[in-house]
Amino acid sequence: MSPVNSRVAIVKTDRGAKPFQRALSLIGGIDDLNVKDRDVTIKSGVFDRRALNYPTVEVTENVVAALDRARHIYLAESDNYCGPALKRLQIWRKVFTERVLPFNLSKDENVKQAKIIGEELNLSHILYEPHVRVSFHAFRGWRGTGQTLYGSILKNLLGIIPDVRKDRFHEKLSIALVDILEAIGGLNLAVLDATYTYYGKFKEGRPMNRIRTNLMVVGRDAIAVDAVGFALVGENPLDIASMVEATNRGLGQADLKKIEIVGEPIEKAKIELPS
Repeated sequence: MSPVNSRVAIVKTDRGAKPFQRALSLIGGIDDLNVKDRDVTIKSGVFDRRALNYPTVEVTENVVAALDRARHIYLAESDNYCGPALKRLQIWRKVFTERVLPFNLSKDENVKQAKIIGEELNLSHILYEPHVRVSFHAFRGWRGTGQTLYGSILKNLLGIIPDVRKDRFHEKLSIALVDILEAIGGLNLAVLDATYTYYGKFKEGRPMNRIRTNLMVVGRDAIAVDAVGFALVGENPLDIASMVEATNRGLGQADLKKIEIVGEPIEKAKIELPS
């Protein structure tokens, strides 16, 4: 796995058009990823449509528009106990075209074997090179009193597991998430849509608490993007087990002192969540 550029952009989504393109220019662009002979897999986090904690249609359109040279773009999810992947992905039906397609990771017959917490799993081929891999999620700023923190970008990867029994990994979730990241060979891009910041305990079928924050965090280093997300709500990413594990394995950088933050300074962009 090649070294990752740990430059992360923080941009305002309400300041002019095309915030994703602005963020990309700040991190040096993605000309090597946005090419006509490669397909793009965007793991778009939508666990429960009723919770509303998924990337907005507007930001999704912005992301897809910036990947204009890609042969195909797959918005990918797996089946879970809240419903089939293709049904949940319909929240983004406005962006679907002959080139931009929904994809069910649970139904792919072309798979590669991976080991997650010692368990052998068959993962969809679109999660591996030569596909460009993107983790794209809304921002979960706080999970609730007594709940372990996991970054939105890394936590999104649990949805790569093809069967609905994903909760069996919860006991060792920090290791499982890093195992998944390592198994697929890392991510090429991470996009955190913080148009809204969601907080509090998840309850199936109910909208999550949220405040409007009008931010986007983008980078080539998925761990660095999550680390900046933690910092935006006052958390030290080096206190988060999954961040430390990923950094120790050389999969990214969670130390803010070693991350180049461009665009909005963290102190200016800090998010104050209701107590």
